[in-house]
Amino acid sequence: MYIVKDNKFAFSPGQLSRLFNPKSYDAFYALGGLAGLEKGLRTNRETGLSVDETTLDGAVAFEDVAPKGVPKYGANGDTEPVFNASKDPNPNAPPPPPLKPGDAFIDRRKAFRENKLPEKKSKTLLQLAWITYNDKVLILLTFAAIISLALGIYTTVGGEHEPGAARLDWVEGVAIIVAIVLVVVVGTLNDWQMERQFNRLNAKHNDRTVKVIRSGKSAEISVFDVLVGDIMHLGAGDMVPVDGIFITGHGVKCDESSATGESDLLKKTPADEVFAALEEIAKGGNPGSIEKMDPFIISGSKVNEGTGTFMVTAVGVNSSYGRITMAMHTEQGDTPLQKKLNNLADSIAWLGGGAALLLFIVLLIKFLAGLPSNTGTPAQKGQEFLSHFITSVTVVVVAVPEGLPLAVTLALAFATTRMMRDNNLVRVLKACETMGNATTVCSDKTGTLTQNKMTVVATTLGKFRSFGGTDTPLEEPADASEKPDKKVIAQVENVPLAEFVKSISDSTKQLLVQSNAVNSTAFEGEVDGEKTFVGSKTEVALLTLCRDHLGAAPVQEERSNANVVQVVPFDSAVKYMATVVKLPNGKFRAYVKGASEILLAQCTKVISDASGDEPEVVDLTEDDQEMFSQTITSYAGQTLRTIGSSYRDFDVWPPPELEGEKELTAAQFNKVHKDMTLVAIFGIKDPLRPTVKDAIKDCQRAGVFVRMVTGDNILTGRAIAKECGIYTPETGGIAMEGPVFRRKSDDELKELVPHLQVLARSSPEDKRILVRTLKELGETVAVTGDGTNDAPALKMADIGFAMGIAGTEVAKEAAAIILMDDNFASIVKGISWGRAVNDAVKKFLQFQLTVNITAVILTFVSAVSSGKGESVLKAVQLLWVNLIMDTFAALALATDPPAPSVLDRKPDRKSAPLITTRMWKMIIGQAICQLAITFTLYFGGHKLLGYGYDRESQKSLDTLVFNVFVWLQIANEINNRRLDNKLNIFENIHKNYWFLGINVIMVGGQVLIIFVGGDAFQITPLNGKEWGLSIGLGALSIPWGVVIRLIPDKWAEAIMPNITLPSWVTFWKKKKKTPKAEGGDVEGAPAGKLPDASSDDDSIAPPLRSWTSLRGERARHHIHRGFKDYMHDQKVRMHEQKVRAKAKMAGSMTHLPAATGSPSASKV
Repeated sequence: MYIVKDNKFAFSPGQLSRLFNPKSYDAFYALGGLAGLEKGLRTNRETGLSVDETTLDGAVAFEDVAPKGVPKYGANGDTEPVFNASKDPNPNAPPPPPLKPGDAFIDRRKAFRENKLPEKKSKTLLQLAWITYNDKVLILLTFAAIISLALGIYTTVGGEHEPGAARLDWVEGVAIIVAIVLVVVVGTLNDWQMERQFNRLNAKHNDRTVKVIRSGKSAEISVFDVLVGDIMHLGAGDMVPVDGIFITGHGVKCDESSATGESDLLKKTPADEVFAALEEIAKGGNPGSIEKMDPFIISGSKVNEGTGTFMVTAVGVNSSYGRITMAMHTEQGDTPLQKKLNNLADSIAWLGGGAALLLFIVLLIKFLAGLPSNTGTPAQKGQEFLSHFITSVTVVVVAVPEGLPLAVTLALAFATTRMMRDNNLVRVLKACETMGNATTVCSDKTGTLTQNKMTVVATTLGKFRSFGGTDTPLEEPADASEKPDKKVIAQVENVPLAEFVKSISDSTKQLLVQSNAVNSTAFEGEVDGEKTFVGSKTEVALLTLCRDHLGAAPVQEERSNANVVQVVPFDSAVKYMATVVKLPNGKFRAYVKGASEILLAQCTKVISDASGDEPEVVDLTEDDQEMFSQTITSYAGQTLRTIGSSYRDFDVWPPPELEGEKELTAAQFNKVHKDMTLVAIFGIKDPLRPTVKDAIKDCQRAGVFVRMVTGDNILTGRAIAKECGIYTPETGGIAMEGPVFRRKSDDELKELVPHLQVLARSSPEDKRILVRTLKELGETVAVTGDGTNDAPALKMADIGFAMGIAGTEVAKEAAAIILMDDNFASIVKGISWGRAVNDAVKKFLQFQLTVNITAVILTFVSAVSSGKGESVLKAVQLLWVNLIMDTFAALALATDPPAPSVLDRKPDRKSAPLITTRMWKMIIGQAICQLAITFTLYFGGHKLLGYGYDRESQKSLDTLVFNVFVWLQIANEINNRRLDNKLNIFENIHKNYWFLGINVIMVGGQVLIIFVGGDAFQITPLNGKEWGLSIGLGALSIPWGVVIRLIPDKWAEAIMPNITLPSWVTFWKKKKKTPKAEGGDVEGAPAGKLPDASSDDDSIAPPLRSWTSLRGERARHHIHRGFKDYMHDQKVRMHEQKVRAKAKMAGSMTHLPAATGSPSASKV
């Protein structure tokens, strides 16, 4: 890190790294402070890097920028550090990126590298193959195959054979090895493909845009293109991607808990102030409060408040975050569904292992009992014993459903990739499967339901003039009908926009421009090659009005001309932001912009005439207040977002009310937010997205309750919610404002929330309370958010959706899915894909269990009934069946895209079983059908089909049974494309090329095996009649599936009332203790309600039904608790009973003579 060849800069990455880990004032002073860094990194704090920079002329030496006498290498003096290879095996910086002459920033990238971390080394195919092979069953089969091959070679070479018979005793061992290799190869290729897909998804997730200054202009660039020396913007909600030194700003506070563990917000101090204090200390001055001065911007931290700029000093692997990330590369963890299925697979494997062990014991007893009469050679006896062992082991292979984890992995891989095309970037895998069962969506309005293309279409400039806003309101205020005799107040004169602009003076225009351009965080930039404003869409709309109609200069110029003294960042709690500027006359003016009704309440004056040299201001009367309230109401009823603008002049700043306040927040500014002068009320139109109405109808059809949570006033919220179909007061829907909502008690909230459709003027805390209450009511909650303050609600929700365009980095980090287009319709696609994932797993599970039951029973019964202990399905045949049902079926059933019909049903509750009664009906019904057909052929084939009892005839019959069995599975796979009772199992089959292709491979493989498998598969070719019989009997699975579907589910429940799955098969509710939350005790939630748990991990499933039947109801409540906890609960319960009894006795004593006893008293 210290060794940089041909370094054109004063510092190396190693020297710059001394600024951090830990933060070092000494290093900051040694590097010359901000001025030294600016000169040494050859940048400019005002204009940033030049966009034309390629190579640099000359070089800057360390001595040119550092204070005199400062050693170049700190404790090492001016001697280059000597590295100990054992302590630091890689002292040099990582190799530079490939650079060509003419590339931008060649010398800078060569010295300090790029803001990219080396990709985590993916596993090679051989490593993946080894992981796939490390399966106990496959290893066991390998040993069996080697022994079988050795004995086969021995008997082939030295054994006795009938004249003319083929010496192919070794074939079975080779065939088993080939089958094992095939299983490993297919599994390896699947894992390799999966790893590649997730790497691509992660690369997409890590890429984002940031704001920097280059050549004096603000620009948005990819985070990967940030370089050392860049001047980067900081804004509330940003996730800092690089290390740097703070230049200047207003009220910047950072949360560094994720980077340094510091829990408090750290206020940032401009670097020049810190360096001045350090110089004072160097001269022997008082250190003072230097420890409280912090100019260090550390990567991985989050900006919670304020705006500012900083100089980048470290990127990529040289940054603090980069070094930590390189040490934390972790594997993708299993999702909750994968964990459940892994447990299910283990349980099924135990059952299969038990069946295999029982089979081996039975065959071993038969073998030992027949030894006295066995005339075979020792080798033949050994071969016979090994055959029994291989058959038993193969039962385990068939029973072990390796395809279960593979099925969910494939389904998730397909879903995440396809969801990316539908503008859903999945950050947390488990969100995929959870999304399908979402029962409610709490959606933002702006940008999600609307297009976020805001335009100012109406403005009321004080009492002087207005334009636009004359449409008929869609929504009247709730109390309008109650005040029919309300006084009609004259409205402000309404004129066309051109006349409005023409009628106002230049000084008034300048007042409007200053109140919108200076009091704003948006800036000018380029988007897709087009010059525009970048920032909040509301601010962009206001700046566009100023630029296009009020003759505003470029925003940067307006801000440079204004002498900004103080900035109060936007605070969602008070719904406004403010900027204080010094006027040419020496006075100070505070511009405030925010929610119109909140600003109007603080105004006592208003502009009455804007045509003169200076705007004329008069007192705001009650009639004026009522008039502007009606204007706001009218705008809101026309679905316009209303923004107010006001100002107040001060003789001095800070005023007496704010004396001693070092940091000005909205809460402190409230002390002087009064006696304001109302400038204007703006009506901003944000049209609905064209797809929103249909998307909300789809949600309602799918049983998903949509709620709108907005910062707009209740009239605007109700009007837009009614327009898009969310708000339906005729069905009992409720619309409410945040301040009213948050004052409700827990019990009131639980009664109210199920009917709540619109929450207006809401704060992030209101959204969090709403999510918490919904989860306590047992809902699976999806919530959208874009602001930093939305992070708690996004984290608490079952599925958090962050806005990819408007969302802050903090919101994106807290979310599970990022909506790349900020569109509500993409959420509906996410629900469809989530249901497709869950359906894919259930389809495969239904298919898998049918084959498991049939194959294990068929193998067991045929092996036990056979005189030689041979199964009708040989080991190699079972391995082929295993390949079909595990790998191919997982691929085929997991790749079905969601059909439109997936939204025709209600979501599954969290407590819904993984295997439903309807699935058991199909599993058992198909197993009965398959066993009936195969047993009929096996035991009755000689009589029904005329097969003889000689060796060849038996081989033909066994081949027919094997072929019929495989065709039954292929037909049943098609049958399992549907989980419901609808009969069209071919719906959209032509759209799934994977399904069609895999079935062609399976059919082709089966045909090939029958015709050329020969001795390897211990089969004989079948004739046309046998092929017709095989396909015909196999196809019976489809009409039989129709019959099963026609059987009502209630009948199935009545037939199987006591069939209960173990807990590992069911999605049980989580029981996770959480501390008491504000406003309610989560543990005290009503029975059947979900606790407020933001994670699905570490859950405790209820005890098995059989266990609770034996131990009684107490087992349900206390089986997972310690004895002390149980006894404590009993004492508390007894104490409560005593208190109630005493209270009852005291109540009765007031009505009875003193001598009279009472039942309560006697009990006590």
